[in-house]
Amino acid sequence: MVSSKSEAGLIYNIKFSSVGPANVTGQDVVYEPSNIDLAMKLHYLRGIYYFNSQAFQDVTIYKVKEPIFSWFSHFYMTAGRFRRAESGRPYIKCNDCGARFIEAQCDKTLEEWLEMKDASLEKLLVSNQVLGPELTFSPPILIQHTKFKCGGIALGLSWAHVLGDVFSATEFINFLGKVVGGFQPARPNNLAHLLTKANPTQTLQKIVEDPLSIKRVGPVEDHWIANNSCKMESFSFYITASKLGHLQSRTEIQGPFESLCAIIWQSISRIRDGPEPKVVTICKKSEEKKEGPVGNNQFIGVVKVDHSIREANPSELARLIKNEIIDERLKIDEAIEKDHGVSDVVVYGANLTFVNVEGADLYGFDWEGHKPMNVSYLVDGVGDAGAVVVLPAGPNDSSKDGDEGRVVTMTLPEDEIMKLKYELNKEWSIA
Repeated sequence: MVSSKSEAGLIYNIKFSSVGPANVTGQDVVYEPSNIDLAMKLHYLRGIYYFNSQAFQDVTIYKVKEPIFSWFSHFYMTAGRFRRAESGRPYIKCNDCGARFIEAQCDKTLEEWLEMKDASLEKLLVSNQVLGPELTFSPPILIQHTKFKCGGIALGLSWAHVLGDVFSATEFINFLGKVVGGFQPARPNNLAHLLTKANPTQTLQKIVEDPLSIKRVGPVEDHWIANNSCKMESFSFYITASKLGHLQSRTEIQGPFESLCAIIWQSISRIRDGPEPKVVTICKKSEEKKEGPVGNNQFIGVVKVDHSIREANPSELARLIKNEIIDERLKIDEAIEKDHGVSDVVVYGANLTFVNVEGADLYGFDWEGHKPMNVSYLVDGVGDAGAVVVLPAGPNDSSKDGDEGRVVTMTLPEDEIMKLKYELNKEWSIA
């Protein structure tokens, strides 16, 4: 256990320990990520759950850690470590090494922190660690427990995207709430004991072209993060339900996600130097049922245009995003399979990428009857083209007719941030 101090001075008394499954998973148990999982291996999800002081009043760190042991016994693959098969394809050895647990304190009250509304500062509440360069020792999960001056708590989840999408990540942490409430999960019945013997000389019979939704990088070897050609920065803004309704009326599309994407797409086109982003990637919840407790099952597709985005009608852009997405999942699967699972690619930021988190049960994490008062998620490891994550603002934000506002978190090249804020305010008054 180590203690250190944050460079920002806001977070202090930082301590590290480990948590893992209560039960031994077994001998030679492995978990093999799918091709789509491996396509996401350079990306990370950072989720933060804010609870008021009543939720964790008189709750010791031991009481926080205790249910985690049962939790990881069910999600056994998240407590393992990555290895490589003879072909080079990564897999998880389910050796019960566990997750990193971080304790910290903040010299602000929860109310003061939320008023700062700074996405870059939020990164202090969740680990920014990535997998590697010592891959066999790197945990894919890190949990941070930060106590505010008022007694409020932030629980940060650092989730390696190779494990699953945001919908899997939220199911994962919501399951912890069930365990805290007394639920005793049965042992999962899908433990895989044998590693598939992949043939490194096997090739697909047809030539597979890379899909538009991925960009090759690297090679990164065992340090799973792509190097950007420019410094990336994150910022977020909140848009009320009434303002969202006004934007939807202007875009003539009854979809808050599509309306926001159309406006942001056009605004970025206007401030970005060089060619317009005429291809964008859309990620959203899949209608297909997910197999297993984790995995990347989200829909990934692209929208292409052959005309100017700057001069386009926003309603037409919104219509394309709603109705004209080209599904790229099969092409991604084939591209990764062609390289036997050793490809180094980015999805978020290969093109300007929009991530719709609607459908994820963000506020389903219940700690002994207390729901989080605020939840945020951002994507880490974003490529140069940038990514935009659109989240529901939560049940505490609902208007009289039940509509919710949205929280939009953007990760873009640093030199675009101020220009984009100005453009969004000038045209739409939303940032």
